[in-house]
Amino acid sequence: MRQKHNESGADPNAPVKRRILLVDDDAAVLLTLKAVLELNQFHVDAASSTAEAVEKLHSGIYHMVITDARMDHETAGLEVIRAARRQPYNPATALLTAYPPTGGDWHEAQTLLVKPIGTEDLLRQIEALLVRHEDEKHLLATMHEGKDVRTAEVRERRRSVI
Repeated sequence: MRQKHNESGADPNAPVKRRILLVDDDAAVLLTLKAVLELNQFHVDAASSTAEAVEKLHSGIYHMVITDARMDHETAGLEVIRAARRQPYNPATALLTAYPPTGGDWHEAQTLLVKPIGTEDLLRQIEALLVRHEDEKHLLATMHEGKDVRTAEVRERRRSVI
């Protein structure tokens, strides 16, 4: 049986690769994690600085952003997280660090990944975050949809009274 392909030559039934923006100023960490994620069916864009990450966030669409906590400066990772959260496509966010913060600063990200992290644990945490994030986005959309429906119903009732 011959597989059907779309105009680009891709199989339309193939699962869509989820896109991750991976940010770390350590080239060895960046290349290793990128390779691991790509071997596990993710499309990965890499950035080695806050500025490069912000530029990629504006020019691409990502399902998830994973960023090192400390790069150009101590709060560089949080800057990347904040920039990601401002994007209309609302990616999931994870802060990657070898030095877990003692305060609540990291809570701006949805999850904290502590280095060193094993491949299985990394993949499990990424999958869990992506599922949780999509559920939250769906819930918010449903709530917004419900609000729009209720608003329309109220307007319709007002028109029928007048």
